[in-house]
Amino acid sequence: MGRRLVLLAEGLFSPEGAKTAVCTVRYRGEEVVAVIDSTRAGKTVAQVLGFGPPAPVVATMTDALREKPDQLLIGIAPMGGRLPDEWRAMILEAIAAGLDVASGLHTFLLDDPAIAAAAKRKGVRVEDLRRTPDDLELPSGANRRWKARVVLTVGSDCNVGKMTTTTELAIAMRRRGIDAQWAATGQTGIFLRGKGIAVDRVISDFVAGASERLVVEATEGAEIVIVEGQGSLLHPAYSSVTLGLMHGVLPDAMILCHKPSRKAIRGQGVVPIPPYKRLIEIYEESMGWLKAAPVVAISLATYDLSERAAREAVERARRATGLPVTDPVRFGADPILDAVLGRRSARARARA
Repeated sequence: MGRRLVLLAEGLFSPEGAKTAVCTVRYRGEEVVAVIDSTRAGKTVAQVLGFGPPAPVVATMTDALREKPDQLLIGIAPMGGRLPDEWRAMILEAIAAGLDVASGLHTFLLDDPAIAAAAKRKGVRVEDLRRTPDDLELPSGANRRWKARVVLTVGSDCNVGKMTTTTELAIAMRRRGIDAQWAATGQTGIFLRGKGIAVDRVISDFVAGASERLVVEATEGAEIVIVEGQGSLLHPAYSSVTLGLMHGVLPDAMILCHKPSRKAIRGQGVVPIPPYKRLIEIYEESMGWLKAAPVVAISLATYDLSERAAREAVERARRATGLPVTDPVRFGADPILDAVLGRRSARARARA
């Protein structure tokens, strides 16, 4: 029996403001029974996002409890990942009603004495998705001996579809009968996948080692492993996480993710996003310090564009780079999948 989820996304329930909630709706929509956002209350999830279930968007936790949920998921991941003070009361109300709670914030709920005590008293589970293992180490060198082909999604910026591309590509591979796994490196992916390590919470010395561990675990029995990327080499706040992840994974190929309507780094408007060719050069050179790993395809997030504008953006990127380009949600992941399989075949021929 599946979960019955209520998503807390107060004031932010949109693709830009509530990535965790929106991705949960996309890939676990049948489990979502309500979303809390008083600014959009009275609508359904499908009406707000243009997809998803007819679950109601409500104003309060009391309203959400009428839908008989059994778990509360904090559905936002803001810059800095702090818990808004006004949300504590709603979390405590959920716990008092017997709901388990999952949070991907940097503020750990179980470090809050009142929340921890309430959870213990009610016997409910509170899960801090960003809490990392205590035994992380430096890379062991296993990242140079992968048993599977490893593909990493990388981005022009944060929140440009790396997790979505990873998920869509894994789904497409399984549809073709390919034994594929994907490794979750962020709070949303960890919730959906049921396991992973939030690399942006790892001590910087151990980011590469944590990334290596994820792929070692995922490659057992898998033909291809897709690793969820984080941040961007161009983002002043997140570039260190991105590079550590890249050098821990040492992929065979990369997929560049971009949102065509975005012209500057989010939250850092003074940093422009360069053209596709320059983005590709940056990623291939940075990876090439340790291993040659080409960008083999481009994934676009075009949800804020019309159908015509989206297709034009795909065609512009294709002409600019000569690579396969698609929006995997809107137009399917097959062009990316074919590029990944083509890269695998080329490597197999080279080894032969």
